[in-house]
Amino acid sequence: MPCTASKTFSTAREQARYLHDAIPPGLFKIEDESERIAWRVSPEPFALSAASVAKIELIGQDLLAFYRGLNSLYNRSARGTAPAFIAEYLDQGKPEFIVKLARQNRFKQDIPLVIRPDLMLTDDGFIASELDSIPGGMGFVGAMTQAYCEVGLESIGGSNGIAAGFGAMLAAASGTENPTVAVVVSKEAGDYWGELEWLVKAVRDLGLANAHVCAPEQIVFTEEALFMRFEDGREEKLDALYRNFELFDLLNISKQELMLYAARHNRVKLTPPPKAQLEEKLAFALLHHFALEALWRAELGHATYERLLAIFPKTWVLDPRPLPPQAQIGGLVAGGKPVSDWRALIELGKSERDYVVKPSGFSELAWGSRGVKIANDLTKEDWAKTIDDALAAYKHTPHILQRFHKGKRIRMPYLDRSIDDIKMFDARVRLCPYYFVVGDEARLGGILATVAPADKRLIHGMTDAVMAPCFVKENGY
Repeated sequence: MPCTASKTFSTAREQARYLHDAIPPGLFKIEDESERIAWRVSPEPFALSAASVAKIELIGQDLLAFYRGLNSLYNRSARGTAPAFIAEYLDQGKPEFIVKLARQNRFKQDIPLVIRPDLMLTDDGFIASELDSIPGGMGFVGAMTQAYCEVGLESIGGSNGIAAGFGAMLAAASGTENPTVAVVVSKEAGDYWGELEWLVKAVRDLGLANAHVCAPEQIVFTEEALFMRFEDGREEKLDALYRNFELFDLLNISKQELMLYAARHNRVKLTPPPKAQLEEKLAFALLHHFALEALWRAELGHATYERLLAIFPKTWVLDPRPLPPQAQIGGLVAGGKPVSDWRALIELGKSERDYVVKPSGFSELAWGSRGVKIANDLTKEDWAKTIDDALAAYKHTPHILQRFHKGKRIRMPYLDRSIDDIKMFDARVRLCPYYFVVGDEARLGGILATVAPADKRLIHGMTDAVMAPCFVKENGY
């Protein structure tokens, strides 16, 4: 159903005031408890053109193909029918039990069923700086789209797009109509509890799944099935379990062995699968690796491969092993010369350092912009330390070097609550589309725009950023 305004306002200020009060609190972590919500509110969603939305929809299908191709190449590498370094890189730094878990036959063909890239809007189009298969923000975006719908503004995906997509994914994954699902949230991921509660209620209201948020301690195991125990002592048999906890934290998760045992023995469907190799940022480096081009083209097809090359920034694994004297690091140039030693990058001037260094995955530093270093923000001494520290960490936490693409400068309105009026600010935007895999389709459920002041180098949720869903507008970006 299209949005019909239940509230109408004569000014953008009044509309933004209403939205500030209509967006449910508690869906996003707030440091200042005196604030109701912790970000700037815009009187309308972020505007995208129809052509941009069509590109973003195609990106979803391409990313689904990428995950399937990556999974295939890893499996082939592990059994010796593709270059060994693929599995070697993707398994680097992980304990043996994590590697063995990922290679079990039950999970061999499984891939993440929620896909969320970070798309930077640049002057040259979209750049996907990262991929997340256990993303935050689903309930957050869903709640905002409903608030904007109340003032007659239809967000991309529709007012129920996120909940409908998540519910359809759960039903398809479990092979059950209206499945009973536990969304298991670890203590470390507790900041997401509120928005996930909103999400599962929306899914239940749509009649798509009997979904509930629970702590790991609420899971009950029997030889026949997995159950969720409610606070009143009632128990319900589970068809699916949505994993909202990280694999690097697995040994700290209560009852994780029982959940994994039930999943291995087909007592419950677990998604995303416990496959840490599919959560590595260095997968971008594998796509760009010159020695793997033929394999990727065979997996993806030529058109998809070329499109992914264009949106994935050039990426290299910061591997400390020495190269032979005649060798060079594929595609990496410093000062106009091929690089054969990472430390050659240290001599680059700030204007030449269009790079970012970040941990690849399987680490508490590999999410939420933690551990990210932007090279041309650093002094020469700090840049040298960043390179040296990343190389030294390779054995337990591989890092990547990635081309840094600056976002396009835009103008964005917001409600300045200090003066109770609409203001404009110079900004850059990160778009986070949420795709839900149902069969062979990656369905776009909605898009979160994080619009940060233009002087911010890393774009993430912050108090001086606008956070809003996206909608289609004739003069949109």
